[in-house]
Amino acid sequence: MSDRIIKGLAYDGRVSIIAMESTEICEEARKVHSLSPVCTAAFGRLLTVTALIGCQMKSDDNKLTIQIKGNGPIGTMLTVANPIPVVKGYVINPAVDLPLNEFGKLDVSSAVGNEGFIHVIKDIGLKDPYVGISPIVSGEIADDFANYFLDSEQTNSAVALGVLVDKDGVRKAGGYIINPMPDVREEDLTALEKAIFEAGSVSKMLENNLDIEELARKVTGDKKLKIVERNDSAKYECDCNKGRMEKALVALGKEELQKMIEEDGGLEMSCHFCNKKYQFSKEELLKLI
Repeated sequence: MSDRIIKGLAYDGRVSIIAMESTEICEEARKVHSLSPVCTAAFGRLLTVTALIGCQMKSDDNKLTIQIKGNGPIGTMLTVANPIPVVKGYVINPAVDLPLNEFGKLDVSSAVGNEGFIHVIKDIGLKDPYVGISPIVSGEIADDFANYFLDSEQTNSAVALGVLVDKDGVRKAGGYIINPMPDVREEDLTALEKAIFEAGSVSKMLENNLDIEELARKVTGDKKLKIVERNDSAKYECDCNKGRMEKALVALGKEELQKMIEEDGGLEMSCHFCNKKYQFSKEELLKLI
């Protein structure tokens, strides 16, 4: 089954939820970047929240870029999404391996680090892109984004992300973002908090074969949840091509290109997002000059 995103309204429209299964996206990223288990869990969570935020942008040419730079051994993680959402990204140190934490789980927090910053850049067609920055608070990704929404967007959000990994790859992955509306009632919030607590982890619910709509009903505690949008188009895909690489080379300038020709006689470029390699001969570089 392909990855799915749903948007819903609970408690007669007083609470919104966007939820997704991202198993295929996370597994594709694991294979593309040869990620270790703990890097798969960390990067998969970031890809999931990137898709959840990205699909809320309005125009097809909008672009979302998120960077997490913590003090853990993973180093920088960067993701990009459009509103479809098609996501891509890379991890600086994809082979990091750590012992399990005290609960016997992958130690994402130690891998990411508990100090550093999240940068969120939204290019939505305005003169300048929106840039939001907030500190990493735990390295668990979900907590960090709940803090980001509060710090940078003044929104109280419940964020949950999960990636279940075994020796064969990603078994299940997904997440959700819940936002109370301005007219939310105190009893709505009480019921919501109880439902989230009782529902448990995202990956556990998906492993128990709850589809994403059932998951949304369970975490909101509203069996009458209204689904307002369904999206089966989410995927991990890089849009690089040789033409884009040529533009990047041209931007280096004539002197730099001439130096490449004199020193190496040609060039091989590799895409950070998909690891695809592009060869440029001496003749091609001369043409670019």
